[in-house]
Amino acid sequence: MPTFDRVAPVLPVRDVTAALEHYRRLGFTADAYDDEPPEPGTAAHAPIYGFLECGPVQLHLALVTDFDPRRNTSACYLSVDDTDALYAQWLAADVGGRLIAPIATEYGLREMAHIDPDGNLLRIGSPIR
Repeated sequence: MPTFDRVAPVLPVRDVTAALEHYRRLGFTADAYDDEPPEPGTAAHAPIYGFLECGPVQLHLALVTDFDPRRNTSACYLSVDDTDALYAQWLAADVGGRLIAPIATEYGLREMAHIDPDGNLLRIGSPIR
């Protein structure tokens, strides 16, 4: 059986350009699928898909035109080596959405959460040292 070598959750967003900027401020490299400038004399276009990367973590962003963030159930879990350091970095970035402080869990992890402006939940954890 073939083996998998990576995963890239696809998160729905209302505005790919805004979402890319949000994640850039959190430390991700962020690129649009169609990041080419429009031809001179043509109307500007907005990207419909984006790619995020931070170390081995990859996330994708997809434009959903009739998207309602209040109904979003998209979530992914990211493992890091230091949840508290990441929380401090993301807190200092002062981006939109909601950032939930780390807590120690009964199952041996230190976990935090970030809900982006489109309602996508990123749960993040590291082993308690």
